[in-house]
Order: sequence, then structure tokens, then C-alpha cells
Amino acid sequence: MSAELDALTVVNQLRDLAADPLNRRAIVEDQGCLPGLILFLDHPNPQVVYSALLAVRYLAECRANREKMKGELGMMLSLQNVMQKSTSPGETKLLASEIYEILQLAGKEEAEQAEAAAASCQRKAHFFLGSNNKRAKTVVLHIDGLDDSNRRSLCEEALLKIRGVISFTFQMAVKRCVVRIRSDLKAEALGTAINSTKVMTAQQVVKTEDGGELILPFQEDSAVLVEENTDIPDYLPEEESPSQETDKAVTRVGSITDGVGWLSTAANFLTRSFYW
Repeated sequence: MSAELDALTVVNQLRDLAADPLNRRAIVEDQGCLPGLILFLDHPNPQVVYSALLAVRYLAECRANREKMKGELGMMLSLQNVMQKSTSPGETKLLASEIYEILQLAGKEEAEQAEAAAASCQRKAHFFLGSNNKRAKTVVLHIDGLDDSNRRSLCEEALLKIRGVISFTFQMAVKRCVVRIRSDLKAEALGTAINSTKVMTAQQVVKTEDGGELILPFQEDSAVLVEENTDIPDYLPEEESPSQETDKAVTRVGSITDGVGWLSTAANFLTRSFYW
């Protein structure tokens, strides 16, 4: 197995572990994993960089982690490099920018305001807490026909083709998909992409003033031209991902005990692979 493939395997595992809130403190406390993720941000493989950013974004959702993450050697500089690198895809730059802004708030007076925003987003079941980047927004879809892993794969393929989709996650039990997109992308583009599968149809879920939910169908004549991705890496779930069987928005890939045990293996790999 090549070193690059090993790196991608390790960073994907770290990303999946970081998706479980119970693992986030342990990953940041580990002496090797957080520095390793920072090294992955400078990796030549764009898939590795994007997967590392997703892992860091999950870790930053834990407020207790942010001060340490901000102070970790190379963290802020590496995020700036990703944001400024001309070869970085637009969605990669946007995700790095979100993380940078969140960590910048750590220890400042604005942190209180960010906490209130994060709590509000948590009540609304947003995929990413703290929606403080005005260049991105979250859309919740109810997808009729989202019944099994095959349909989910079709849905993933359709969404990955849309330029402006940053990330997405599934709630299979309730046939929902929570999509993080650029603010200039219309929600109708997501509906058009899902409907193009011919076996699924999408509706948008919105919050009402009284805190309830309202499911709004996309207009039949509202099909929009979907601009396809040509530069974004294929970063979302692998075939062996345990999320195929979960009912949660964020995949729970193992207990804190399992996660910590695997962190030791990851740290050893990172120590051996300081340079690629």
C-alpha cells in the first residue's frame, strides 16, 4: 500500500472518529493526532487536505477544544495557507475559512456571542454548529425514496456533482439530508439534482416561527441549471462506512474507548510519516 494511500486511510479514520462528539476531546488531547492533522493540511493530495479539514471542523465544534487548537503549532498558519493557495478548490478554501474564523473567536469577547449562535444552531439540528460564515448556509432536505444504502449512494453522487456543495450528511431513519452549501447556490439546485435520479424526489424542510417544521415541495417548473464540480475531491463516505446503518445525522463510528485505542495506531503512523 502506498504512503499516500496510507495517509488517506488514516485521515479518513480520524475524520470519522471526530464525527462522534464523545471522541473529540480525546483526539485533541492526544499528543500525535492534532499535530498530524495539521500536517495533513499541507498534503499534496487534495482528498487528504479536505478530509483533514472536515476532521478539524468536527473537533472545533467542541468549545473546550478551541483554545488548544488555536494555540497548536502551525494550526492557524496551515489554515491560512489552504485559504490562500491558488490550487485549493473553492469549497476547500471556504471550509478552511470557517474553521479559521471559529478558532479566532477562542478566548475573545466575541466567544459569548458565538456560544449563543452555536446553541441556536444545535437546537435547529444543523450539521455544523456556529453558522458564522455568511458565505455558506445549511439546507435540510426531505427525500422520498431514500430507503437504503443504494439510494443513498445515488443521492451522494447527485450532490457531489453540484458546484457549491460543501458537505452533507444523512438521517436515514427520517429520510433527511442536511446539506451545507455556498450562500449563492439556490436550494432548488439540490432538488433538481435529487430529482434527476428518477427514483427519489426532494422537498425542503424549513423552520416555522413557533419552532415547528414545514415541508415545502420545489415547484415543478423551478428546475435550475446545475453547475457541475470539476475540481472538488471525492471526499465523502467510503463503501465500508458504518454510517450506512445509522439513524444519526453524524455517524457514530465507535465508543470513546474504541476511538482512543485507535488513536495510538494513528499517532504511530503520523510519527513515521512526518514527511511525505
